[in-house]
Amino acid sequence: MSEARSWRIGNVQIVADQQVVVGEVTVEDGIITAITAAADAAQADDSIPYIDGKGGWLLPGFIDIHVHGGYGHDFMDATAEAYDGITKFHAANGTTTILATTVTASPERIEAVLKAAAAYRAGDMQYAELAGVHLEGPFISEKWPGAQNPAFIVPPQTEWLERWIAEWPALIKIMTLAPEKDGALAVIEWLRQQGIVASLGHTDATYDEVVTAVQHGLCHGVHTYNAMTGLHHRKPGTLGAMMTEDAITAELIADGHHVHPAAIKVLTRTKPADKLVLITDAMSAAGLGDGQYDLGGLAVDVRGGVATLHEGNSLAGSTLTMIEAFRFMLKHTELTVPEVSRLASANPAKVLGLEQQTGSISVGKRADLVWTDDNHQMLATWVKGRTVFSV
Repeated sequence: MSEARSWRIGNVQIVADQQVVVGEVTVEDGIITAITAAADAAQADDSIPYIDGKGGWLLPGFIDIHVHGGYGHDFMDATAEAYDGITKFHAANGTTTILATTVTASPERIEAVLKAAAAYRAGDMQYAELAGVHLEGPFISEKWPGAQNPAFIVPPQTEWLERWIAEWPALIKIMTLAPEKDGALAVIEWLRQQGIVASLGHTDATYDEVVTAVQHGLCHGVHTYNAMTGLHHRKPGTLGAMMTEDAITAELIADGHHVHPAAIKVLTRTKPADKLVLITDAMSAAGLGDGQYDLGGLAVDVRGGVATLHEGNSLAGSTLTMIEAFRFMLKHTELTVPEVSRLASANPAKVLGLEQQTGSISVGKRADLVWTDDNHQMLATWVKGRTVFSV
């Protein structure tokens, strides 16, 4: 990995502000300082090292706001070694910013993740930047546990959360819960007051219950279509509310296993362009072969890249990477490269309130960048201008 944070890359198709510019990007001290069209590239500063982009693509770094692990590691392991392994693996697949996502567990295990994530953020993060924590559970529905351990599901309450943000302020970025549960609306209001994204997931909520939750501050939903009440023409359910409530940003696992391509097209046509986010929901098996793995203490079988609980047949996270999700969307929808880039970078940056710093290729923003060939195979990843992956 290179520590050089000043360089130029030219002869590349740049996805900049929802348009494609063929030309050159200049990075100085980790910040994008110029975007130059090819016709003007001759005027660039030749004193800065130059990279030939070989006609490929330069994309904003991907931001994965819902990911449990990868390459044999899980964020629940709560160690620096595991976090290095996860962030290195996902950086090699285009992710430059990541949230450590928990599963439903005891408060002690969740606290261990919070402590480890805070310590990791305070250190010298070598790969993808850990921006904070996404708490998925434990305030979810017993009817829709998915791959969450039902033994640790508890009623919504603010007591744990108050203690956690007092000890680790500004670390929790997203909290996923079932909005229909007793006490959930009060927790949603409290989350909004703290600047934490209130998200629905693993929920038995009706359409009306979700609409009410939106009025109290709910603004996000995890892995759309999965672990929620579906759409019926007389009972629109959680899914109907996610599709029609523009206040809700909808996550999507674009791997062809969690959601059929036709259903993905439906979602791209119902959600506003800035309200759909690609995620991986990747577990520790991502990047590895078939076999048996662990997710929150539950045994998971991976066959043909599909992860399911050993006991039962529920999908258990994914083995997806962000670059694979990016390519899947290009192949199976009518969206353009800039439009898919928005789902993978700009939109999640907005969810996290980081849109002034990252999420797009713009002058003054961090050089969180991904270079691919013309078929979107990975060539390099930079975080704040520093090379964290290259072929």
